[in-house]
Amino acid sequence: MTIFQRQDSHSSVKQAAKLKLDSVFQTPFKVTLLTAIFLANGWASANQSTVQDIATNKVNTKTEQTIERMVVTANRSKTTLLSTASSVDAINSSALDLIGHQHINQALSRISGTWISRGNGQEHLTAVRSPVLTGAGGCGAFFMAVDGISLRAPGFCNANQLFDANSEQAQSIEVLRGPASTLYGTNAVHGVINILSPDAFSDDANYLAIRAGRDDHIKTSLGFRSQQNNSALGVFTNITQNNGYQANSGYDQQKLTAIYEHKGDVWQNKTLVDMANLNQETAGFVEGFEVYRDAQIRRSNPNPEAYRDAKSLRAYSAFSRDLDTGKLTLTPFLRWNEMAFLQHFLPWKALEENSSTSVGLQAQYYYVIGDLSFTAGIDTDFTRANLRESQAQDFSPTIPAGEHYDYDVDASQIGSYLQVQWQLEDFLITAGGRLEYINYDYDNLLSDGSACAANVTGCRFSRPSDQDVDFTVFSPSLSLLYSINSEQSIYAKWSQGYRAPQATELFRLQNGQEITDLDEEEMDALELGWRLYTDSFNINASVFMQDKSNFIFQDSNRQNVSNGETEHNGAEVSATYNLNDNIYINANVSYAEHNYTNDLTLARTSIKGNEIDTAPRFMGSAQLGWNINPSLLTELSLQRMGNYYLNPENSAEYAGHTLLDLNLRYAYSEQLVLSANIYNLLDEDYAERADSAFGNYRYFVGQPRRIFLTATWQWAQ
Repeated sequence: MTIFQRQDSHSSVKQAAKLKLDSVFQTPFKVTLLTAIFLANGWASANQSTVQDIATNKVNTKTEQTIERMVVTANRSKTTLLSTASSVDAINSSALDLIGHQHINQALSRISGTWISRGNGQEHLTAVRSPVLTGAGGCGAFFMAVDGISLRAPGFCNANQLFDANSEQAQSIEVLRGPASTLYGTNAVHGVINILSPDAFSDDANYLAIRAGRDDHIKTSLGFRSQQNNSALGVFTNITQNNGYQANSGYDQQKLTAIYEHKGDVWQNKTLVDMANLNQETAGFVEGFEVYRDAQIRRSNPNPEAYRDAKSLRAYSAFSRDLDTGKLTLTPFLRWNEMAFLQHFLPWKALEENSSTSVGLQAQYYYVIGDLSFTAGIDTDFTRANLRESQAQDFSPTIPAGEHYDYDVDASQIGSYLQVQWQLEDFLITAGGRLEYINYDYDNLLSDGSACAANVTGCRFSRPSDQDVDFTVFSPSLSLLYSINSEQSIYAKWSQGYRAPQATELFRLQNGQEITDLDEEEMDALELGWRLYTDSFNINASVFMQDKSNFIFQDSNRQNVSNGETEHNGAEVSATYNLNDNIYINANVSYAEHNYTNDLTLARTSIKGNEIDTAPRFMGSAQLGWNINPSLLTELSLQRMGNYYLNPENSAEYAGHTLLDLNLRYAYSEQLVLSANIYNLLDEDYAERADSAFGNYRYFVGQPRRIFLTATWQWAQ
C-alpha cells in the first residue's frame, strides 16, 4: 500500500517484515474497498434525493451548541448531558470539518483536561486527567474505542493507537474523563476516548474533498450515503500523503469506513467495517536545550532510518430490538492489527513486530421497571497475539544482535456488569458494578532466560518461561445527580478504575527478571460537577480527586514492579456562549496537579511529593467564531499549554507555549465549499512534546505557520 518511495535503505529484516505485513493486509483491504465501491455505485443509481440547504448545513458549526446534546459514552446508551453524572464532552462532525485536523491532537485540544501529545507523523501519547503516560501505561490507562469497541485487544494496546481510527470522518468524538471501568472494564482508568462512526441514515450531503498544504500534503476524502426503503449504506474514505517537515520524514495513510444499516420490523442492524493503513518515515527527537528554537536543527532528523508500518481492521454487526420494557443489543465483532516499527527512541534501535487477532461479543440488556432502570451486560474478548523484537547489529555485549523476544499469548477477557438508576423526583441515583476476569496464556518461542551470551552478566533482555497469568477484579461506581431545574443540574460521583498489566509488562522483561508478580493498577476517584444549559449559554464545571495505587513502572534496576502511588487532583471548566445568532465563544480550561505520593525507585533521590513529569498544571483553549454572512464562517482558535517538568526529579522543565489558529469556511455555492486553515498563525517556536532522557533534553518539534486549503464538492443523496 506504500504510495511514495522510501528515502533510505533498510536492513533485510525490515524488508522482510514489510513484505509480511503487506501480504497479509493487501487482500482484505482491496476486496473490502472494491466491494464498497460496487455497493455505492449500485445504490446511487436507485436513489433520487434532492439537494436541500447543503451549503448552510456544512458551514454553520454553531447550530448544535444551542441544543441540549446527547452523549453515548457515559452510559453506553444515548443520554442527555444534563442527566449525566460524569464529565463527558464531544466534538461534533461540523467542528471536525472546520478544524480539518491532520492529527487528532488538533481536535481533542478543544476538550478540557485532555492532551493528545503529538509525536512525529501520526504518532502520539495521551493524557486525560493525567500526565502524559508512556510505555504500556501510555495506552493501558485509557479505553480507546470506535463505537464502544476497543481499538486494540485488552492487554495489547499501543501508545499510538488512535491513528488506527477514522477520526477525520467521525460523527463525533466523545471523551469521558475519570474512571469508567464499571461499564468498560480494564484500561478505563483515567478516561474513555470513543470515536462514533457516521449514521448511514443521515440526510447529510455526499461529498468529495481535496486538501493541500505545506510539505506536499495532499489529502482526498470521500463521503457517500444512500438510502433505499429501510436500509442505508455509507462509505467514508480518505487518502493522505505528507512528505514531512523534518528531513527524511513523512507518511502515507489510507482509511476506509463502510457502514450498512437496516431497520426491520423487529430487529435493527448496523454493520461496520473499518480499516486503516499507515506507512511512516519517522523523525526522532532533536536533542539539546531548546533546540526547537533553532531554525536549522528543528528540521533535522537524527533518525532517518526510523519507520512505522501499521495496518488494522475492525468489524462488527450490532443487532438490537425493542422489548416491552427495554432493549436488547447483541454485537459480535472482530479485530486485527499488525505493526512493525524501529524503536528510534532507544540508542540501539531494535525492530519490533507485533500482531493480534481478536473475536468477541458485547451483549447488553436495558429494561425499565417503574422508577428503576437497569443496564446489564456481558463483554467477551478472545485474542491471539505475537510480539517479536530483533536487532541487526551488536550494540554492546548486554545488548546483542539477534532476536531479543519472540512470544505468543492467547488472552481472554470476560466481564459482566450491572448499572441501576433510580429516579426519585428530582434526584437520580446510579449504582453499578463490574466483575471481570482476564487470562494470559504465554508461550515463549525462544530459549528461556538471558538473550545474551552465557558469559555476559546484566543482559538487557530476559525471557520468562511459559506461564499462565490471570486477574479477577470488581469495579464499583456510585453517583447522585440533582436536577435544580430544567436548565441545570449538580452531581457527585465516586468510581473505581482499573487496568490489568499489559502483556509487555508481564513477559517483556529485562535485567534477569524472571517473573513479575504484578498487581492490577487501581484508581479511586471522587468528582463533583455542575451543568447549566440555556438558549445562549452552556457551562460544565467539575472538580476531581483521584488516588492511584499499584502504579506499574520500570524501576531504576529495570525491573517491572507495581508498588507506585500517585494522586491527581484538579478542576475543569468548559463553556459556550452565543452572543447573538452570528457570534459564538467556546472555552475550556483545566488546572490539575499530578504528584508521586510514595518513594518510587525512579531516581537516585527521593521523589515523594514531586510533580509527575510531562504533567502541565494548566491547559486550555478558546474559540471565537463569526458567521459573517450565511455563507462565510471565520474562527480564531487559541491554545495554551502550561509549563511542565521533564523528569521525576523536577530538575528539567519546558516553559509551555501559546498557539493561535485561523479557520475559514466559505460556501461558494450549494455544491462547492472552500476552506482554509492557518495553523500557528503567529509562527511560534514551540515543542509538541519536551522530554529528558539519557541525560539530554530532547523534543518533538512544533511546526511553523502553515496554510491548508480544501475544496469540497457536495451533492445530494
